[in-house]
Amino acid sequence: MIRRIAGISLLTFLVLTSAAAPEMLAAKDKKKEKPEGTPVLWRRPGDIRSRNLRVGPGRAKPNLRRVTFVEEQTGGYSKKYRVRDQSGREWVAKIGKEAQPETAAVRLLWAVGYQTEINYLEPNVEIVGKGRFQNVRFEARPKNVKRLDEWKWTENPFVGSRELQGLKVMMALINNWDIKDSNNQVLMVSGTRGNELHYIISDLGATFGKSGKTPILWRITRSRNAPEKYAEAEFVDEVENNRVSFHYGGKRSSLFEDITVDQAKWIGNLLSQLSNQQIRDAFLAANYSPSEVGLLANEFRGRIYELIRLRSDRQVGSKR
Repeated sequence: MIRRIAGISLLTFLVLTSAAAPEMLAAKDKKKEKPEGTPVLWRRPGDIRSRNLRVGPGRAKPNLRRVTFVEEQTGGYSKKYRVRDQSGREWVAKIGKEAQPETAAVRLLWAVGYQTEINYLEPNVEIVGKGRFQNVRFEARPKNVKRLDEWKWTENPFVGSRELQGLKVMMALINNWDIKDSNNQVLMVSGTRGNELHYIISDLGATFGKSGKTPILWRITRSRNAPEKYAEAEFVDEVENNRVSFHYGGKRSSLFEDITVDQAKWIGNLLSQLSNQQIRDAFLAANYSPSEVGLLANEFRGRIYELIRLRSDRQVGSKR
């Protein structure tokens, strides 16, 4: 009798499971469905000289009359809090050494047409429930933007395009040595253009220091937010067989092996349209001191000159 009951129960379970299987598979497939929208990495910036790099890609800064803590954001090098400002808008506040370079990097990428986060740096902020902090980067979390999965440098809709190659050059130019897929994000933006999938680099904190060239000693040779180190670092090593070799010792260095002279000059020519004041404004927006602004802006401009002077024949790079 017991065996008979057990057999009936097992049969019933199998029947029910079999009937539910199609629905379970359908639900699983639904989760795998890619969001619909137009992929966008770069958009023609129009008049680059009219771009305000002091303000950046956003329109409304956080209302600092009262900033309240919502929750702690985990992951990454820096301490991050999700917060709400006086106007009810939510932001992610990044505290520490990465706040300044990320603020400047976003503006310089946005200036030449790349999709970016919206951020601002505030020199002195009190977060109710957490305390008062210096140099806090506020990154917007708009309601019309849905944050999706990461995107991969080697697998995306733009592989082989000059726009993606130009983005790689930008990473070498700002000495972003922490190039990993987990620092990339796809944002689904709903607006007048319909749904767009913005491919952005969501973490640009490991920039404007030294990328190093010694993998074994990377903890010593790499730095972030170090204007003096950035100004001392090499940029272009040489050009051989129409490929540009950068003085880059960060992660994923193989990504830089296929950049042609034309691709590097393309992004260099876009950057060359920035005025000296615009470049300075990107660093002023990040609350660097006058001497640091001078160091960073001069080095950044010098690297632009290196790009636009590239030639297809063999050329050994040298520090300016």
